[in-house]
Amino acid sequence: MKLINATLCLSLAAGLMVVAPAAQAQEQLAASMCDYVKADDKNRFRKLLSDNRLRLRNIYDGVLCDGLSLIRFAVKSNAAGAGEFIVKQLPAAQITASGDIAWAESNHAGSALIAVLKARAGGGE
Repeated sequence: MKLINATLCLSLAAGLMVVAPAAQAQEQLAASMCDYVKADDKNRFRKLLSDNRLRLRNIYDGVLCDGLSLIRFAVKSNAAGAGEFIVKQLPAAQITASGDIAWAESNHAGSALIAVLKARAGGGE
């Protein structure tokens, strides 16, 4: 019985060693995305997605910057270029459902991204 438990522990430990680098790489990608949005560097943001064969709409919900979604972080950082790129990569329904427009209007009323968000969401609100 002890041999089985020891083998199971070793198997789990080996599995964690394989998963840990992958999780670390994902955290590094997310950190790079946040850095590029904060710097309003649309081209490097786009290249990061392209080099890693990622579609923003597939990973958007899993990336937070300072506890904010990428769009909200772009609004907060006054990153109009990167923010517009992000908005254009997402489905209009996702932007409408996220509440980002109302959040931006109440927290950052002067942001240029509000018009971009509204246009992508269908001109409403």
